[in-house]
Parts: sequence; C-alpha cells; structure tokens
Amino acid sequence: MILNIEYETMPREALEAIQMRRLQNTLQRVYATVPFYRARFDEAGVKPSDIQSLDDLRRLPFTTKQDLRDNYPFGLFAVPMDNVVRIHASSGTTGKPTVVGYTARDIQTWAELMARCLAAAGANRGDIIHNAYGYGLFTGGLGVHYGAERLGASVIPISGGNTKRQIMIMKDFGATILTCTPSYALHLAEVAEEMGVDFRELKFKSGIFGAEPWSEEMRSEIERKLHLAALDIYGLSEVIGPGVAVECIEAKSGLHIFEDHFIAEIIHPETGEVLPHGEMGELVFTSITKEAFPVIRYRTRDVTSINPEPCVCGRTHVRMRRVSGRTDDMLIIRGVNVFPSQIESVLMEIEGVEPHYQLVVDREGTLDMLTVMVEVGEQAFSDEIKKLQVLEKTIAKNIKEYLGISAKVKLVEPKTIARSEGKAKRVIDNRRL
Repeated sequence: MILNIEYETMPREALEAIQMRRLQNTLQRVYATVPFYRARFDEAGVKPSDIQSLDDLRRLPFTTKQDLRDNYPFGLFAVPMDNVVRIHASSGTTGKPTVVGYTARDIQTWAELMARCLAAAGANRGDIIHNAYGYGLFTGGLGVHYGAERLGASVIPISGGNTKRQIMIMKDFGATILTCTPSYALHLAEVAEEMGVDFRELKFKSGIFGAEPWSEEMRSEIERKLHLAALDIYGLSEVIGPGVAVECIEAKSGLHIFEDHFIAEIIHPETGEVLPHGEMGELVFTSITKEAFPVIRYRTRDVTSINPEPCVCGRTHVRMRRVSGRTDDMLIIRGVNVFPSQIESVLMEIEGVEPHYQLVVDREGTLDMLTVMVEVGEQAFSDEIKKLQVLEKTIAKNIKEYLGISAKVKLVEPKTIARSEGKAKRVIDNRRL
C-alpha cells in the first residue's frame, strides 16, 4: 500500500523542483539561525543564494557526528527552545551523546514518514503492531509508535525485554506486524520455540527490522523461523530517526528514500567526491523539511549505493541498497576491509550454524588475528569432535574464499553468545585496549 500517492509516486522533474525549493529555504534558515552553519558556509566561501541547482549541493561542507558533539547539547538547533517539543539523543558509545530536537511540525512529519514505512510493509488501519523497539531517548520505539497511530493501526508499545511475556502477548493479542531489531527477531523465535509456541500459529504477516546491519541470508532465516515477510528500514536520529527509507513488501529490493524530505548523496569516504548512482560509497543526507534540527550534508558513515530506477510498487523515489556496514565500524584485517555482515553471509549458508556470532580481533605481535565465534545447533553440537572439526574447517575455508582473509573459527554451544534486546554486539576489537 502507498500511503501518500501524490508524493511517493511523483514524476522526477516535479520531485526535484520540490527538493530545490525546500533546499533553498532550509539553507537560508540555517545560515540565519545556526552560527555553526554560517561559519562553515563562510569558510567554504558559499552563500545559500549560490546554490542554484541540486548539483550545487556538493559545494557545501559536510557535517559530521563530531560536529554534533562539539555543539552539545543544543548548539545546532535552528529554532528557540520554546518551539522544541521533543528531545532525543543517540546512545553515545564514546563521549557525550548526540542530541536532536523536534518541533510540533517535525513530529507530524516523522509520524507521516513512519506511517509510510508501515504502509510499505502492508500495514493498514486494521493491523495490530507489536512494537519491540526501545522507548526513551532512542528514536526507534516512539518513531514506530507515532507512525502506527498516524496510520490508524493499533500499536502495542511493548518495547524491549521480558521476551517470554512478549511471546504471550503476541499470541493473545493477535499482533499482525512486528517491529524490532533483526537480532531480537531471531531471539524471539528462539524463546518461542523454548515455550512451545509456533510462529505459524500466530497472525504476523510482515515485520520491519532495522537499527543494525543485516544480510539477505539473515532475512531468509527470519522469514523461515517467524513465518512473515521481513523488511528492512533505515533511519538515524541525526536525520530524523527511523523513517528515512524502507523496503516495500512488493519487491523487497532496495529501500525507498523519501526524497520529498531528504536529499541523498553517495560520496567516496576518503576524498568526499560525489559518486554516480550505482557506485558503493558513504551515504550523506541533507534534510529539507526539518525545522528544529536540520542537517546539511550529514555523513552517516553507512556504506551503500543508490538505484534511481522506479520500483514495481509504483514509488518513484530512489532506492538505497541494504547497508553493508559502516566506514567507521569497518574492520581492517591485514589490509582487507571486512564488515560483520559479510561474515554473516558466509555463516548463514552453512548447515548446522545458528545466526548468532561474534568477531573477536586481537593483535599478536604485529599481526591482526580474527576469531569468529559462532553457535551451532543442538544436533550439530552433539556430533563427534571430528565432525565439529570438519565444520570449523569448512567455515574457515569459506571465509577465506569469500573475503580473502584467514580466520580462526571457534564453535560454541547453543545460547552461549550473549543475546541483545537492542543492537547486537557483533565485534569485540581488543586492538584498541
């Protein structure tokens, strides 16, 4: 279902005209109200009036997460605090969190975008949405919540945790749409099995899973275990929260970026050069409707590419490829770039392996050593040692062939890798200690 036919199926020429008008308004506003942007534009020798086409956007400087931290907490807000009705913040894994604000209109915009996402997953007014994203400073839970209410669906604000209770409520309340991280979706499947609950007997038709990179193989695993259509969603608090882009249930082939609200670019992560459609690089966003916290050319550090071809679902906005990793979370092992999702793709193709793993990186002398810890199923773990050794060698061989690096593989018992109710902790990098 397409929620907003007018904007989501708009011809390219009309869409770009709207983008240009909204971009110029945004640039004039941040130049007038945000000292940081005024100083950056002046340093680059660019005035808002110099941006006369969408191609001119590349003349403007980038904004980074460090810029947000440097202006903590409210230095990048473009409206007075008495116009800010909501404040969210990132988890802040290092140093202070990044803080974002919303006006009443921003909240309405966000609700509209999340309603579009739910509609793309096949949701409508008659659905019951089991929302297991975290509520609080994290944008996930409230983003989905407001979107569900905007759509007119029923929402269960269950948040994360208390997994057995969640399974009971799914069953008793008849939820039809599931929203959570992909790793938690698999944890739900695991706990349901322990409880003797079969997802085939539940009423789920689709699920929207995001907040962490995941692979096509993991999609297959989720769909097999939960018996629903698994769709990817993309967003980040700095841009608006979830609702920047989503897959459609018709194609499941790239995430539709809502270009009437955001302008996306792909750049070379080292040179900053804008790359043509189809090339892999770092995703950069400029918001063109945000009031309280607009961002100009924000470097997401997420690695993807953009496909401009219209989708079979009828939407005309560009689609971004599933995020394969982050430029700053990327592991470099003996000169080879490695993303956890690449390892996941290898693991998910091997029978007897569970979708729970961790990558441990150590430095022995001057060499980086990668250990892949991966759970095996109950049946595989009960096999004789010789069979387990063969499985370890198979995994190591496949990683070597696929990624070109040698890795030590360590098989562990089922349920020994810590489960997460939020983002899964995939990497333990001991080189930084």
